[in-house]
Amino acid sequence: MKKKILVTGGAGFIGSHLCTRLLNEGNEVICLDNYFTGNKKNIVGLIDNPYFELVRHDVIEPFYAEVDQIYNLACPASPVHYQYNPIKTIKTSVMGAINMLGLAKRVKATILQASTSEVYGDPVEHPQRESYWGNVNPIGLRSCYDEGKRCAETLFMDYHHQNKVDVKIIRIFNTYGPNMNPDDGRVVSNFIVQALRGEDITIFGDGMQTRSFQYVDDLVEGMVRLMNSEKGFTGPVNVGNPNEFTMLELAQNIIELTGSSSKLTFKTLPQDDPKQRQPDISLAKEKLGWQPNIQLREGLAKTIQYFEEALKNNN
Repeated sequence: MKKKILVTGGAGFIGSHLCTRLLNEGNEVICLDNYFTGNKKNIVGLIDNPYFELVRHDVIEPFYAEVDQIYNLACPASPVHYQYNPIKTIKTSVMGAINMLGLAKRVKATILQASTSEVYGDPVEHPQRESYWGNVNPIGLRSCYDEGKRCAETLFMDYHHQNKVDVKIIRIFNTYGPNMNPDDGRVVSNFIVQALRGEDITIFGDGMQTRSFQYVDDLVEGMVRLMNSEKGFTGPVNVGNPNEFTMLELAQNIIELTGSSSKLTFKTLPQDDPKQRQPDISLAKEKLGWQPNIQLREGLAKTIQYFEEALKNNN
């Protein structure tokens, strides 16, 4: 049955893939974006679809529409962007959640919050389960994002308990793929762009800190499954790829796949940079029947192809 679905942050990296998927499934999609980090280029191929509506709007302001489902993705998600204007970042997370929850309450829509593995901070539990409360610095450089997302989760559960809003919370681990911004400062895009340009690849710390990388198509599958999961199941649910890689391994994979002559350079690790990130995805397997299908080298090859085109077009 055709649903009317609102996607905030719909012109962003993940939002654009989600909008495409929802339209392909025969839904009507309203894409909301203020283009702080989103880009019209990401959704230009959808604009002619009669069931796609693009609205320039900032979720800090209320929005009104009759919809069945809301995916709340609006928020800068890379350190470069969220630290550029930290007050704006936390306002987007907190006031954006309040406005979208108010809309969901009014029109009785199911609403999904795109939360993050950053709610776990620099974890002392490894791998991280949803029951882990995290180890977060509330006054650090990353706090505007980490604490903004933690507060949004609180708001979602409060609206669920107090107002019976049907909420879903997904905790997204490192995700990569086409439509990433070449200048977003995330490790995968940084390494690929540096390798393609033949520049030195910049590694912070000794390169032994680990991350788990999931390809964007796997994430979108997890989001759609959670949104349509049984009523009353709120999550939070970890969605990520549990295969763990060091920064050195990631850099070496990218150098091999691009055939680059790039060398590695090492810089000081930024404040509060987590040393380990690995999701426990038992709950996603049990409740959603979800696990990632695309492994790192396959996903990196597709992402490199996208960046080769993007860099060619920018020159």
